[in-house]
Amino acid sequence: MNVTHASEQAISFAVWERPQMRGALAVRDIATVYQLLQRVGISQRRIAALTGQSQSEISEILNGRQVMAYDVLVRIADGLGVPRGYMGLAYDDVSQAADPLPEVYQDDVPEEEQVRRLLAHAAQVTIGALPASVDEWRRPLPHVPTPPRGRIGEAEVVQVETVTRSLRALDYQYGGGVCRDAVVAQLGWSHNLLQADCTEQVQRRLHQALADQHNLAGWTSFDIGLYSAARQHLARALEQAKHAGDPSLAANVLYRMGRVHLHRDRVADALRFFQLGQICAQDASCELTVAMLCANEAWAYALLGDEKLALKSIERARAEFERADQEAAPCWVRFFGEADLQAASGVALLSLGPGRESRLTEAAELLERSVSHRDQSMTRSKVFELIGLATVQLLLGEVERGLRNGHDAVTLVAHIRSVRTIDRLAPLRKAAAGRRNAGAQELCRRIAELRPIDR
Repeated sequence: MNVTHASEQAISFAVWERPQMRGALAVRDIATVYQLLQRVGISQRRIAALTGQSQSEISEILNGRQVMAYDVLVRIADGLGVPRGYMGLAYDDVSQAADPLPEVYQDDVPEEEQVRRLLAHAAQVTIGALPASVDEWRRPLPHVPTPPRGRIGEAEVVQVETVTRSLRALDYQYGGGVCRDAVVAQLGWSHNLLQADCTEQVQRRLHQALADQHNLAGWTSFDIGLYSAARQHLARALEQAKHAGDPSLAANVLYRMGRVHLHRDRVADALRFFQLGQICAQDASCELTVAMLCANEAWAYALLGDEKLALKSIERARAEFERADQEAAPCWVRFFGEADLQAASGVALLSLGPGRESRLTEAAELLERSVSHRDQSMTRSKVFELIGLATVQLLLGEVERGLRNGHDAVTLVAHIRSVRTIDRLAPLRKAAAGRRNAGAQELCRRIAELRPIDR
């Protein structure tokens, strides 16, 4: 990455995911943060422009001056595009993070006076008489909680379900980093509904809706590398699903628990979660959920080197999928379509390891078909499948096609907010490194920009 290119664009979110950078951010070591930015081509001038600091301030910080003031830390985080939580800022006291409510707008000020002051303010802004206050805009307004409902019905629960569906669609397309904060914030409002009066039927459906919202909060947390938060939300989701008497949703939560641990290379643990999910899926009589869990069990068995059980699970996943009624399936599992079955089967065959060329050929065919079915609404899934497809093509010696798909995958990774996609680039880089040509080395270089070797 050169300095000119870096100065023309926002800093890639992947920079903040590097272990050394995350460590510096966690302890608010701004000098190290600036040093690491310089190593990837971000100049002092660019840092100053983004943070609103002078170059002399930047130099002082690089020479050891500590940054302690909360408002300066917030300005640095927001200016550079660092998620506030990485610096512990998101969890500081709300009163520190937010501007106090102007006295004129407080509840004990007569409404007539509030309106008069607001009208005067609006007139000043409209005619340009009031200078812009960019620094103040960086600070959020104080949190004023929504008044709780006294009694709720089906309509309020439908609202929770609708918001969850909308946020899940954003997660599929743009990654968990785009919508996780919105999911967690929405959970705060949704949980307030538990304080309201309602019928037993509405309460059961509310617990079900809350379970799915925690399910999504856990999944989006996982997608951006917040594994402890993911486990907490998924644990709560499972509790709520069981309380609501919904084994299908419980099975879906257990599937996601398995995926978290599969990604963390805790394969045996992941397999146990998938097997627990199968118990719930059988209770729910949901063939689509059974198919999804079988396909993921196949992946786990393949990583454990058990080809026989991996192939048996793929076969059962296909049989259950063909029996399933896709339209009648619950919304949280309806995403698992033909492309997902092909992708999961292809990744499982790829994971069986070297020396199985016929399996690799089959994996390439399955992954190619799954990629061809993806549109923009499932960008993250397409990224995963392109990475797998490019990897297997390079292993099979289809270098030109593998490099083309690899470059397409890296381009998409840089445009979504998903740490998982960055982590999954490791096998692709390894496969590309085994090819001694300029195209392969360029692909390795691009991957290294997103995913350093120490990650």
